[in-house]
Amino acid sequence: MTARTLRAQLSEREGRWRLYVVLPGQSSEPWPEFTFGAQVPTFTDRVNALSVLGFEPLPDAPWEWTEDSEDPDDPASPVVLIASTDVRSWSGAGS
Repeated sequence: MTARTLRAQLSEREGRWRLYVVLPGQSSEPWPEFTFGAQVPTFTDRVNALSVLGFEPLPDAPWEWTEDSEDPDDPASPVVLIASTDVRSWSGAGS
């Protein structure tokens, strides 16, 4: 059985970074999530957190950073950075 490709995202909210794996079609249960402190998690921190959640990045999958805003209708709204990468489950989570 082949593990399906999922998307992990990292974002900062209220001074803390959170890494979560998007599970399409799953709305009744929370998505797998790992919370960090205020410092931007390193690549190793992110890989270790994914491992704790039962996932691993796809080989050679880059982390892509996107800039967004808290309120798209307000040009003065604070910037929100979102990083994402493709992952797969190695423990059956999200399969």
